[in-house]
Amino acid sequence: MISKDQLVAKILENFPDAKVLATDLTGGGDHWQLSVTAKEFEGLSMVQQHQLVYKALGSWVRKEIHALTLNTKAT
Repeated sequence: MISKDQLVAKILENFPDAKVLATDLTGGGDHWQLSVTAKEFEGLSMVQQHQLVYKALGSWVRKEIHALTLNTKAT
């Protein structure tokens, strides 16, 4: 189970100036809605932005996170 603080910290490790909003959709720490606004997304497609977030989360996506809804945008 991943906490909201852990998830936000993991994103901020990779996107230090990002604005991050994480919502645990079920209360179990494995279904998340994540909104990330970051300068690193500038000029990237939505798919590329999402790929960067998945890369930042690493093995969590395959192990601890069962479902993830992403909303991303550039600053």
